[in-house]
Amino acid sequence: MTITEWLIFILVIQVIHGLGTWKLYVKAGRKAWEAFVPVYNAVILMKIIKRPWWWTILLFVPIVNLIMFIIVWVETARSFGKNQYLDTFLAVITLGFYNYYLNYATDVSYVQDRDINPKSSSGDWVSSILFAIVAATIVHTYFVQPFTIPSSSLEKSLLVGDFLFVSKVHYGARIPMTTVATPMVHDTIPLAKVKSYLYNDKLEENKSSLKNKLQLPYMRIPGFESIERNDIVVFNQPADTLVNMNDFTPDRNYYKPIDKRTNLVKRCVGVPGDSLEVKGGYVYINGQKNELPDRAKLQHYYTWVSKSNITQNFVDTYEIENFWRFYKIENQLWDDQRVKDYLAEEDRSYLKESSRDSLMTEVVGYIQYDDMIKLRMKPVENKFNINLTAENADKIKSLSNTVSLNQFSHQLRNPTVFPHNPQYNWNYDNFGPVYIPKKGETIELNMEVLPLYKRLISEYEGKKVTTRGNQILIEGEPTTSYTFDQDYYWMMGDNRNNSIDSRGWGYVPFDHVVGKPVFIWMSWDGIKNPRWERWFTTVGGSGKPVSYLIPFLVLIAAWIGYSKWRKKKKAK
Repeated sequence: MTITEWLIFILVIQVIHGLGTWKLYVKAGRKAWEAFVPVYNAVILMKIIKRPWWWTILLFVPIVNLIMFIIVWVETARSFGKNQYLDTFLAVITLGFYNYYLNYATDVSYVQDRDINPKSSSGDWVSSILFAIVAATIVHTYFVQPFTIPSSSLEKSLLVGDFLFVSKVHYGARIPMTTVATPMVHDTIPLAKVKSYLYNDKLEENKSSLKNKLQLPYMRIPGFESIERNDIVVFNQPADTLVNMNDFTPDRNYYKPIDKRTNLVKRCVGVPGDSLEVKGGYVYINGQKNELPDRAKLQHYYTWVSKSNITQNFVDTYEIENFWRFYKIENQLWDDQRVKDYLAEEDRSYLKESSRDSLMTEVVGYIQYDDMIKLRMKPVENKFNINLTAENADKIKSLSNTVSLNQFSHQLRNPTVFPHNPQYNWNYDNFGPVYIPKKGETIELNMEVLPLYKRLISEYEGKKVTTRGNQILIEGEPTTSYTFDQDYYWMMGDNRNNSIDSRGWGYVPFDHVVGKPVFIWMSWDGIKNPRWERWFTTVGGSGKPVSYLIPFLVLIAAWIGYSKWRKKKKAK
């Protein structure tokens, strides 16, 4: 719904509230009209149920208000002597309409001196849990969100198993767009494995579903800094159609609301107004090679030809996360569409063409042994693609058993690369240039550049784009230019050849930005291997990260000791 539609909806709710409670207001010594005045009626109700006025604010905070409504319904009933478990159940199960019953069908009396403290240990426990959830949801939504590194796209810079605190205040906290959802849960409820929010994610019903009318328009609290080039950023994946973050083979495409799309963390290498190009795996901004911070550890594939095979000791010594072998296959087999379809089956292979001659095609990747034999493929002896930092590449190049070591760069067009159009002969290593849109900037729009901006205009800015011959129409009107409504960014992983990023889906709109990772509070390499040196380290900054774990533990120990000393002193 739009802001106007939401205001009308809220006014309707105020009328429903007034009709269901005006007699209760009168019995509490207030005026009947006070039950109908928006916002003011909530302030008066807080006085009636003997709760602080600022609870009124929480009633208008998305997600938090779902809990607060339940509390207020129950508290209203109890303020008029309805304290039984049945009353509580009816107040909740009827979504507050139990108050209509109290207002019209009963002769209840207002309990002037009601004790608002829980009457039992279980009541006290429930009350504590509810307000802990409210407080944690506010912190999680508007200040700091915990986040776990899900993939190796920033490996060596940020590691799989790093647990981060992501600041919402740096770039400004985004107001939740999905208003009915489980607090502090992203897109799936753990264990239950069901959707955590109310939304119809089927494409054909997306715009007409009543559930989706409950979405808030995009709004953001102002932050104190803008996204800068080379910042590490957490954002919602713009092209996400997964059922949840951990299921990569859904039964269909799921068209989720923006704030429930998969959270990703990448480095922002391009900001609004930049011209960006990728050459040989390196990013160039406005014609100049992008200089990364010293903590950034770029990785690329290098083709290594050696005098011997790869050993586990070699892999461990040079921190090689993965490597591929080279194979040769007959051209007629590699070009056969039936073979391509067979190899494309799930988990069967991952092969990319490297080079070819008149008889054989050299490919690199992995394939199951039985399939290798079946297709008469031959491994190229002692030739591998290995994923390395530049530092480790220099070390390997100087080894006595190294014949050659050269950075691998794809040359052939990759159809999975943005903008997925055959007129752009791009791949993950050689890409662009592209202009990164800036809010308020106007570009010339023609058939040549339309593939770069069509999805942006239609999906992110909500305008219908069509063509008629060589003419471009936006909302049915012919146009030769376009002015952008918001800022866009270009996100890439430091692990260049193991990252699904903007090279695959294109621009990241600012309304998809979640926050800025600022702190690693815990890090594990598997369940049994804590990386102590990474605990309590900062994400940004220069030089080797310094762990503040020991000072933190010292402060905790000092506080515990001081608290015990104070208790003993008071006891005397």
